[in-house]
Formats: sequence, structure tokens, C-alpha cells
Amino acid sequence: MIGTLVNTGVKAAKEQPAPGATPMVIPNPVQLSTAFSQLAKQLEPSVVNISTTYAPKEAAVQAPRGNRRRPAPAIPNDDGEDDSMNDFFNRFFGGSPFSENPQGPQGQGRRGQALGSGVIVDANGYILTNNHVVEKADRIQVTLSGGTTKYDAKLIGADSDTDLAVIKIDAHRPLTAAKIGNSDSVQVGDWAVAIGSPFGLEATVTAGIISAKERDLHGGTDHQFQKFLQTDAAINPGNSGGPLLAINGDVIGINTAIVSGSGGYQGVGFALPINTAAKVYNQIIKEGKVSRGAIGVTFQEKKPELLAIYGAKDGVFVGDVTEGMPAARAGIKAEDVIIAINDKPVKDGQDLVNRISDTPIGSQVKITVLRDKKKQDFMVKVGDRQEIISSRGIERPGAAPESKAEATPSKWGMTLQQLSQAKKDSMGLKEKGGVQVVEVSPGGFAEDIGLAENDVIVAINRQPVENAEDVKRIQSTLKAGDPVAFRVMRAAGGFPQQGRRGQTGGTPEWRSFFLAGTMPSTQ
Repeated sequence: MIGTLVNTGVKAAKEQPAPGATPMVIPNPVQLSTAFSQLAKQLEPSVVNISTTYAPKEAAVQAPRGNRRRPAPAIPNDDGEDDSMNDFFNRFFGGSPFSENPQGPQGQGRRGQALGSGVIVDANGYILTNNHVVEKADRIQVTLSGGTTKYDAKLIGADSDTDLAVIKIDAHRPLTAAKIGNSDSVQVGDWAVAIGSPFGLEATVTAGIISAKERDLHGGTDHQFQKFLQTDAAINPGNSGGPLLAINGDVIGINTAIVSGSGGYQGVGFALPINTAAKVYNQIIKEGKVSRGAIGVTFQEKKPELLAIYGAKDGVFVGDVTEGMPAARAGIKAEDVIIAINDKPVKDGQDLVNRISDTPIGSQVKITVLRDKKKQDFMVKVGDRQEIISSRGIERPGAAPESKAEATPSKWGMTLQQLSQAKKDSMGLKEKGGVQVVEVSPGGFAEDIGLAENDVIVAINRQPVENAEDVKRIQSTLKAGDPVAFRVMRAAGGFPQQGRRGQTGGTPEWRSFFLAGTMPSTQ
């Protein structure tokens, strides 16, 4: 019995758990790839982590900065809170860096917290980041790559129109500044690399390509100067303010926003081109703020049909002129077509905005317009954009239409209603004539060009409209393919892409604008 036990023990010691398996051998380290790894080593010292704290609001409950969303639908700020990541931090680290202090005592005025990124652009400690990362912060702190020290930062200046801010730290030593590139040279399909602190994970490097240029997120006048580089390099909450890089390491953009249904990466991110950012930065370090010129006009999206009605092929159609502002004082009127500035042709509305905004405030420009198909020149003194926007006041919603029982259907896919003078007085509408749109048929011509319920049509192809019969008469003179332009009054609360909205009571404010399309083949 003893012999049997000994033999069994010896046999068990000699057997292996995995017969025939060969041990793994780790080779000596070799360089696998140089492009992205060298870029990361070069740029990581220039990318910083930014943390902010701010007092909670005393009024209605508001989301912490991490939950803020841009005005454009489905375009959240990329420092938005992610519940799954919060759960991860709560379970493994005792709290999330993306929400109000979860470990703090209840009901004791807990302070909000937010995280973002930034890029060092000057060895003396000047850092470029997003305005939404630092706006209204009581304290801004910066952590350098690879370090743990938090440096208090000073806000030098910010620009809400481009969502950029400049902050400064004193690290008592020269810092590594990133190399600035030229975003005009970027092409769709070029490599793009993002570095930042997504979810607070510092020095995270992701790569992709440039998916599109000059991307407009339709944020209205508040975001008129934001034409983004689109990329599929992974950008997540916390990447805000970090750099987007070309493959040679040049900074070509500042990561600003993502499109996401979940709050996290879904392959669509946006960076403000560095050429725009540099222009803003240079103004801020020189003057502490950004000033832009304006003349006080609103304009429509370029539509050949609308321009054709007014005898123009190119230019900017003036939809409205702000009373008392530079354009109005000079004599420019609604329905003029701006075709040149200082004898140089104007391509479109963005060209007009860019050239006027870059003109020093107080200087004069010659603006050439087409009025009644004749050229006229006006000398306009450029004003301050912020003052002009403020003068437009608060937009308010419009009044409801009268009973639809009195309405008249139109072959253009809408139902119209005559407005009595008493009704116009109650609506605060001072325009003469006009018929109100009380219903828009889905898929019809009216819907296609942008007409909406409660709009008041006052003219079609420059012919006054007093009633529904006028609409039918004008329609009967048109054939398929003819341009059609509607002059419309809309209560300001429903006006497309006009920035601030609110309601203060009283009668509504009405704005005039124009819609245009091509006469459909079937009516």
C-alpha cells in the first residue's frame, strides 16, 4: 500500500497541465510604427487638463456644466455627462469627475465641477481652450501632462461667438508650446489626430481622418463664425478645448463638439479651424476681448429664385434692416441685393459677414446694392456687432390664427385666412394687407420652401397680397419652373436662426423675411 502511494505521487509530479504547449517568449522591443507615436510624444507636453468649479444656481434647478448642450439639435457639448462613465467612477474611484460632488454632504450648497482640455500656444503659459469649458467658473485649474500639480489659471478673455477662451498659468518655467498649422491647407481625407482628456483620462490620443470642411451646424447668429472641420477621430466628453492635429504635428483645430445620441463618441466630431482660433487669440491677448464689425442687416440663404425676382444672379438679399443702425442710416433698405463691398463682388452671406466683421469699427465702407435692378452706392460706417445684436431686443412668439372655418385652401399646399384690421391690431402686426397661413400640408410646395403656420404673406413676386384671391391670381400667371418669392411676416419667436428667444408678454415682435422656390410642375 505504501509503494502504491509513492508511485502515484511521483507520476503526478511529472505530468504537465497542458501537454505539448510551448512557453511564450517576449522578443526584444522594436519600433513598430513611428508616425503616430512620434506625434504623440511631441505634442503630449503641450496638451493640458483643465478642471473648473463653480457655484450652483440659486434659481431653478440647472444641469451642471457637464450636461450643457449646444443650441443645434443633437449637437451636445463634448464635455457632456455620461451616465455609464459616472457609474464606473462611482464604483471604482468613489466619485465621478463629471458631476456635482457626489460625495459631498446633501443640502450644503454643493459646487459644480467640469473637466476639459486645452493646448499651450505660448511658452509663457498662455493656453487656448473652449469658452464653454471655463465660462462662469469661479476657479480654473490646469494640470500639465505627466504631472499632478494643479496650477490656478487666469482668464485672459473669451469669445462666445466662436466658443474660444484664452487662459494663463504661471508654472515658473518655460512650457512646451504646440506648433500652429494652417487649416486652409487641410483636405478631406487627411489624417487627423486628437489629444485631450476624455472622461478625465489625460493624454488620450485618437486618430482618424478629416471627414468634411466648412461644416455649418446651423446654430443661428450666436454661432455665425463657427465653420467646423469634421473628423471621425474619437472625441468624447472632456476633449473640449484640446487640439486636432495634422499628421506632421501641426495644430489645425480646437476640438469643440460632437454629434451623439448617447453623449459619447459616435464617429462625428467637430473642431474649429486653427486659422479662426488664431485670429480670435490674437485679438484677446491684445485687447482682452474680440470686437467685430456689423452694419445691421439680416439676410436670407442664397437662393437663385429669390435673386432672379430682383434682377440679380449673385449677391446677398437683404431681408431686414435694423432701424437706427449703420445700414439704415446710410439708406440701405429691405429687398436690396448687396452685390459689392468697396467694389469687390460679394459671393454670399458668409462672405459679407466675414468681410464686414473684419473691418475696424468706425471705419467706412462702400456698399453697392441692386435696387429695382439698378446699382446704387452707399457709404456705411461700420458699427459694433454686439451693440447691434443687443438693439434687436427679445424675440417673442406670435399670436394664434383665427378660426380655420373661414380659411381658403391654396393649390400651393397651404390654407390661407383673411386678416381683419381688428385681428391685426390685436396681433401687433402693422403691415398693410396680408393673408395668414393657418395650415401647411405635408409634402406640399409651401412646406418645401419653409412656410409655416401663423406666417403672414404680404407679397408674392413683389406684388402686394391683400387676400386669398390675390394669391390665386398671382399663381395663375406662373408656369412650371418660374421662380417664386414670398415676402413673409413672422412673429419673432418663430423666426428661423435668430439667436436669443424669450417671452416678456405684450404684443409680439414681427420680422420680415423672404422665402423662394421654383414653381412646381403640378399644383
